[in-house]
Amino acid sequence: MSETPQVDIVVPVKNEERDLAPGVMRLVAYLREDFPFTARVTIADNGSTDGTWPEACALEAMFPEVRAVHLDMPGRGRALHQIWSSSDAEVLAYMDVDLSTDLNALLPLVAPLLSCHSDIAIGTRLAKGSRVIRGLKREVISRCYNLLLHTTLGVGFTDAQCGFKAIRADQARELLPLVEDRGWFFDTELLVLAERAGLRIHEIPVDWTDDPDSRVDIVATALGDLRGIRRIGTGLARGTIKVPLLRASGLARERGLAWQVPRFAVIGLASTLAYILIFVALRGPMGALGANALSLLLTAIGNTAANRRLTFGVTGRAGAARHHFRGLLAFGAGLVITSGSLLCLHAVTGKPGDFAEIAVLVVANLVATALRFALYRGWVFGEDVAEPVVARAAAPMPSHSLGGTR
Repeated sequence: MSETPQVDIVVPVKNEERDLAPGVMRLVAYLREDFPFTARVTIADNGSTDGTWPEACALEAMFPEVRAVHLDMPGRGRALHQIWSSSDAEVLAYMDVDLSTDLNALLPLVAPLLSCHSDIAIGTRLAKGSRVIRGLKREVISRCYNLLLHTTLGVGFTDAQCGFKAIRADQARELLPLVEDRGWFFDTELLVLAERAGLRIHEIPVDWTDDPDSRVDIVATALGDLRGIRRIGTGLARGTIKVPLLRASGLARERGLAWQVPRFAVIGLASTLAYILIFVALRGPMGALGANALSLLLTAIGNTAANRRLTFGVTGRAGAARHHFRGLLAFGAGLVITSGSLLCLHAVTGKPGDFAEIAVLVVANLVATALRFALYRGWVFGEDVAEPVVARAAAPMPSHSLGGTR
């Protein structure tokens, strides 16, 4: 293939001599007949010990749009990292050799990237509109894994593991040096870093059929993924993983109020419950006013830290001391509201019961929570939270983009 392709589709393989030729031939036929962009298929043989490499070389000789690359060491992430880092294409994609994902999803996958509408596109088997055929065990494992990612790393994408993804080459050049994993966790790590960098991730519901002959070691892969989640979560929390801001805002900031309010509410509910438990425990020995002040103080630091990371997407140690100081002042405003409410209650009723005090404090805390959200958004983290990204209009396609690969 003489001209530079618009799309480079990498097919990582290891010991796939039986499925390689049928899969690549089917892919090439689709590119020639139904794909409107110039494309190259790169077979990445990573550590095969059977006849996969000779088969890859034969396919390279048979089709001008196919090239074969051999890597001595295994690892899907290693293959993608090496080939994507050196590719001259505008968009870099990959898919599994068994073509579990219907090829009709390939054009919707890469078109938003070529038009500059999005930065990364992923196939998802877990979104509305997807049609998936696979066993119960793999379905449960996949859903549990993605739920774990949502709860631990606060990600917004729905399916980290689907072997059907694409990224703009300019963004890949920025992110690939930061991705450490060279195995199955490569996909997840890349997506997490992309979200932290503020990149726009486009999701494509896909038709997906499980390969019954899959050789993935589920236990080893799951353990590796758990280690990867711990490494990424720890690194982001400590600020040792520094992600460049490639667009004007990160995920939490880009989604604005629709993203921030629910998370702030959940954290606020947890803080309120903790506050009530501590208040009830301390009210006897300290009295209502003292218990209220100490309860607020004990929950303030945790609430500020949780909202800093999960609600407003601010990570690392930079500005942390300033944020916590301002957070304490915001809680001080809450102390004025709640303590004032208690004083008013005692002034009106004399000796209110426990239920009356708790009811008044719950209402006062709701008011204080609304005030804290406004302070958090506009002052505590305000200067470190960018304005939401406005999506650019789709760029016009180059005039040669309608010429398919032949």
